Amino acid sequence: MFFSLRSRLMAVFSVLLLLPFATLAYILSEEATKSIKSSIEASTSQTIEQFASHVGTLLTQVEDTGNQVVSARTTQDWLTVHLNPDSTIQERVLTKQRLREYFSSYGVNNSSGISISAFAEDAGGVWTQDRTYKNSAWFQDFMKENKRWTTAHKDVDQSDEFMRARSINSFLFPLVQLQSLKNRGFIKVNYPTTLLRNAIEKIHVGKTGKVVLLTHDGNSVLDQNLSEDKDMLGKGLKQIDARFDGEASGIFPLEAKGETNLLFFRKLPPQNWTIIGSVPEAELYKKITHIRQTMLVVSILLLIIAILTAFWLSAGITKPLSVMGRAMRHVERGEFHQALHVMPKVGEGHSEVNYVTRVFEQMTHRLRYLIETEFETNLRRKNAEYKALLLQINPHFYNNTLEIISGLAAMKREDLVMDATEALGKMMRYSLNLGSDLVRVVEEMAYIRDYLFILHLRHEERLQIVIEEDPVVDQFLIAKFIIQPLVENAVKYSLEKDGVAQVTLRTKLQVDKLLISVKDNGIGMSEELVRSLLEEIKTGDSVAILSTEGQSIGLRNVLSRCRLNYGEQFQIELHAKLGEGTELNLILPLIRS
Repeated sequence: MFFSLRSRLMAVFSVLLLLPFATLAYILSEEATKSIKSSIEASTSQTIEQFASHVGTLLTQVEDTGNQVVSARTTQDWLTVHLNPDSTIQERVLTKQRLREYFSSYGVNNSSGISISAFAEDAGGVWTQDRTYKNSAWFQDFMKENKRWTTAHKDVDQSDEFMRARSINSFLFPLVQLQSLKNRGFIKVNYPTTLLRNAIEKIHVGKTGKVVLLTHDGNSVLDQNLSEDKDMLGKGLKQIDARFDGEASGIFPLEAKGETNLLFFRKLPPQNWTIIGSVPEAELYKKITHIRQTMLVVSILLLIIAILTAFWLSAGITKPLSVMGRAMRHVERGEFHQALHVMPKVGEGHSEVNYVTRVFEQMTHRLRYLIETEFETNLRRKNAEYKALLLQINPHFYNNTLEIISGLAAMKREDLVMDATEALGKMMRYSLNLGSDLVRVVEEMAYIRDYLFILHLRHEERLQIVIEEDPVVDQFLIAKFIIQPLVENAVKYSLEKDGVAQVTLRTKLQVDKLLISVKDNGIGMSEELVRSLLEEIKTGDSVAILSTEGQSIGLRNVLSRCRLNYGEQFQIELHAKLGEGTELNLILPLIRS
């Protein structure tokens, strides 16, 4: 068999196709890996560069603010009066108040949340007289090493409690008296730490990677948590100084904690800060490795499938299967005649294709026969069940109605017997009209009003009915006699509980559904009964409901008829607790005349 012509051709075809295809897949995967790797590195570097640009813009604004404040006339007036030993207390207070107003107005008009403080020599700040700032790290760095850009800290010399409580970074600017050109203190321009920390925390490098802003000695500028990576970041700063002395940004690997980490950096020379992003190299390139492996596996699988497909297509399967596929689409839509018309001719041979075609043709004939006969049988059965349920509700209702009229006659209410009889006559005419199983909502509600009129004659003040009708739904069609049993149950069980029945009947258009709601203050239902009713609706067992002789006959009847009439489009919401009443919502599809 192996030495047959077809086997040898397939062997040669496989070798000639396998080697070039595998080589091409490998080359493409390698090139794709390099391209994706370069794209990831460029994207991460670009993101860090954008953050660096954001930092530069903000800090330039802060520095410009310091220049403007020092040269402002209000600042110079305060400085002159403060340093003049002959100035009065009133002058000192007045110039200080003007300086505060100037600083406050600048802070209000600035969208970045920048605030300003001023400190004179041998004195407190412009906002407080507290001199504890001289013990702070930022002040010591400024005095000893002339570090003008501070790390995150809190400062009590602010205009209000909110600003004192928040974390800030600052720019310190010498406060020079322009007349004498002498340094008489310093200006402190503050900006919220969150301006930069929120931005840097939004940068994601892989899943566990992070980006930090560090000073030259490895401390966090923005009070970020460096406890886990402090040693690695410190080592990275040393390598940046040693290997990238003249470069502003770059990427390099670093061994730490037994794994290779990839570090992205961007220097900020004016502040002597460095932005560093770190991420495990395996994590950053994990997707690339997975993509490469997937490409190779998929390529091999596709190659094998292509070879097998070519082999079987050569045996002449494609054409008959395509024709049979078109026939199947006709069968799927129920078009059996068209399916039999386009079905391929069955050959005399005993091949698998001929066998499948022959069986499919026989199955199509059989399926058409079964569907047609079963459809007719089910339609007749459904109609018989529906009529049986309808006949079950009529004697039950008319027996109760005649009892009401009998009760009125027993109470010597001859004046109301005629009205009740007339209402009953209208109801009988409505109920005996079996020409259609569907009626308009307005007709069913008119029938309910006649029924409620009879009930009210008997129970009077003990019956309180509220009807809320949505006129939009009046012309839609619903199954006949589905409201009256619900109202009858609501009145009956409410009178049993408190002697006063409070029933609310509501019809409403709800999106593309019709809502019929009946709510009462009756005895409610147990959880077991509620579950039983809902389970019967799910199973759709109308035969069991027809033979029911226990509780909730009317309700079971209504639910069964809705199930038969609407099928899966029928929905029910049943809220009931023992002793607290019941609310039943029928949700029906919209059926127009």
